[in-house]
Amino acid sequence: MIINLLNPVITNISLKSISDEDALEQYLLTQNVNYFNLLYDRYTNKVYSKCVSMLKDQEMAEDASQEIFVKILLSLSKFSGKSRFSTWLYSITYNFCIDLIRKRKNDITVAYDDFSKVDSEDDEINDSELLEINVLRLQEVLIEMNAEDKSILLMKYQDDLSIKEICEAINKTESAVKMKILRAKERFLRIYNLKYFDSAIY
Repeated sequence: MIINLLNPVITNISLKSISDEDALEQYLLTQNVNYFNLLYDRYTNKVYSKCVSMLKDQEMAEDASQEIFVKILLSLSKFSGKSRFSTWLYSITYNFCIDLIRKRKNDITVAYDDFSKVDSEDDEINDSELLEINVLRLQEVLIEMNAEDKSILLMKYQDDLSIKEICEAINKTESAVKMKILRAKERFLRIYNLKYFDSAIY
């Protein structure tokens, strides 16, 4: 359980009905910590889950989650409103965890240089194969994937983010995101077929 250093007790029940963006705006206007605490309550478990998924270490994920919310608190004035608050939060979480992984020199994919050859249709390659895999096997394959590949597949298929939202989250161009998704799907299927050769899906 994450220890809430910011004391996220909401005393006014009506606060819970306001949108993320309105809560953020009111916090910046009034500096009333209850507005930030509302956002903390809404997203603390999601941020922690993302950290666990990427870092594969619960204690490290707890520490990362706390640091991420401190970083967010200190950076709220920089939120431009061009994307949803949840997308901005996801971006900070993703990049924070990737930075930690890089510092640990742990399982990072080499960046791809040639994104110009990706067509719009490429984003849909192998989707049917991925969706046909049973949940248990899917989880087993994801465990063996590197953090960046796993994260981008979860963004697309679990979190149902659009290509545009993924671009905002990881600060990459649309072509770069499509290439990353394509390569991640290819590696996913390669791992799957190596593990379950007798029942390979293609």
